[in-house]
Amino acid sequence: MNEDNRVDEAALAARLDRTNELLQRVLAEVAKTPSTHAIFVDAGYVYAAAGRLVAGTEDRRSFDLDAEGLIEALIDKARTLFADSRLLRVYWYDGARRRIHTAEQQSIAELPDVKVRLGNLNANNQQKGVDSLIRSDLESLARHRAISDAALIGGDEDLVSAVEAAQGYGARVHLWGIEAPDARNQAEPLLWEVDSQRTFDLDFFKPYVTRRTLSVPETPTGQRPTREDVRFVGAQIAARWLAAKGRESLAELLPGHPYLPGSVDQDLLVEAEGLLQYSLRGQSDLRRVLRDGFWEHVQTLY
Repeated sequence: MNEDNRVDEAALAARLDRTNELLQRVLAEVAKTPSTHAIFVDAGYVYAAAGRLVAGTEDRRSFDLDAEGLIEALIDKARTLFADSRLLRVYWYDGARRRIHTAEQQSIAELPDVKVRLGNLNANNQQKGVDSLIRSDLESLARHRAISDAALIGGDEDLVSAVEAAQGYGARVHLWGIEAPDARNQAEPLLWEVDSQRTFDLDFFKPYVTRRTLSVPETPTGQRPTREDVRFVGAQIAARWLAAKGRESLAELLPGHPYLPGSVDQDLLVEAEGLLQYSLRGQSDLRRVLRDGFWEHVQTLY
């Protein structure tokens, strides 16, 4: 073998070594990158299916949906199912006249880790453009590797193209549905395309749907409690909770900070409303203060 061949082989070996080193670095970075998931909620489907399941009607005017509490419960469920993944955000798709937020939609938009996306409402109060928004977001996030898993809550057959688009870029799509008291409320072609299916039952939705004929607690004077009053009540309930459950029970809370498990969050809300004699439904700012008070007391123990 002449000198030139030996030089060429040495240069080739050096390039291969550099390439292998670069690949190892890339693989190491990929291994360190946490999986990410997002939750996509078709609000029209949720209101219709949950309203029929719990309140016996799809008419939004006939019941109240505690969207904040429900979103917390969905985040908690996703945290359990995607244990080694972090939440990107919750996308909440709804319709509105001229795409102008209602007061309720605005309060949802102010929640942490929640993005409200609005389609239009036609003269018959039918959503228009929501499915295309879901497809656009699902496809874009999957294409840019921003998510590895998508939890999709909806039932329309038009969502099939959104599922296929996301899967084409390597994301897994998990369809979450709501129990139907009579017939199926999700299109079969959609069920065929997704990577997994899960259905939430009456017990899951019961805490978050209330018929408007039922009264809610109010203050005798009708005055809104101060933020400090609500914060104090949150700390007070945390003290009671710890006294009943014991400090070892904190292990189930601390990994989820600043969120609370859905069942704990709902118990906190109900007990706080009883102590304050004031409804916190739809009061997203006060509910955040309530949780802050709860967490502040918990963290004084550590």
